[in-house]
Amino acid sequence: MVLPNIAVMGAGALGCYFGGRLALAGAPVTLIGRPGHVEAIQRRGLIFESGGKKTKIKLAATTEPDGVRDATVVLICVKSADSEAAAAAIAPYLGPDAALLSLQNGVGNVERIQMRANRPVAAGLVYTAATMKAMGHVVHTGGSRVVIGAVEGCGVSDALLGELAALFRAAGIAAEISGNIETELWNKLVANCSYNAACALTGKNYGVMVATPEIRALMRETAEEVIALARVKGVAMPDDALDAMFRIAEAMPMTMSSTAQDIAKGRATEIDFLNGYVAREGEALGIATPVNRALNALVKLREKA
Repeated sequence: MVLPNIAVMGAGALGCYFGGRLALAGAPVTLIGRPGHVEAIQRRGLIFESGGKKTKIKLAATTEPDGVRDATVVLICVKSADSEAAAAAIAPYLGPDAALLSLQNGVGNVERIQMRANRPVAAGLVYTAATMKAMGHVVHTGGSRVVIGAVEGCGVSDALLGELAALFRAAGIAAEISGNIETELWNKLVANCSYNAACALTGKNYGVMVATPEIRALMRETAEEVIALARVKGVAMPDDALDAMFRIAEAMPMTMSSTAQDIAKGRATEIDFLNGYVAREGEALGIATPVNRALNALVKLREKA
């Protein structure tokens, strides 16, 4: 399989993980990221660490949005708060056949990207964990799976979904196509709301969290609020949504959430698009979400510290 040109908008931990795996599989990859990471990658390549093996990968890296110019597939890996700005920045440089894939937390990103970029945008859910150990040095810490699907009105065909899935599989990443991506997005929101804030506030990994009865109960209450909100919004949530949320810790026990990583590095988090989103939507629809509201407030206070 001849792999297409790939650009990764948002070369943080997951952007570097996916870009690195695709580059190792033979795809031409351009990473678009922050100056420190870009300089390090340009100087000595991306250091890619997985399964105890460390590899230096030579690939293109830039801080400029025109790095998408020759890409057939653009992976959007920026924070949810940056979705529209990132899409607007790359839009002038996208080729007529370019397709975008959102690999982000939260709901609503695909629609906001499509509005700005005016290109087909697929939804992608990431069940993979990675962290940046140093500038230009990514460490894969668990999982290697994506679920992709088409959001109504965002221009994605079944053929494009098949091509995207084949691309990931060629890089050794498990890829599934969902015929009901809205439910999948809400399943992931359940997980993000249940793990991310508590992990950031306690500094404990997923395995320790679910093994602690008080935290496990907190996670259950958090998830139940998100599931209740989803059902009021007409989303068909599966009966095993709670069990599926807890199974993530079994697959990736050593993982620290992206929110915890952001707090550790003094960066703004995505909490407004996770527990904060649930709190706002719950208030608008008359659904009580006290646990999500409290977690959102506590993470915002932790950000200030």
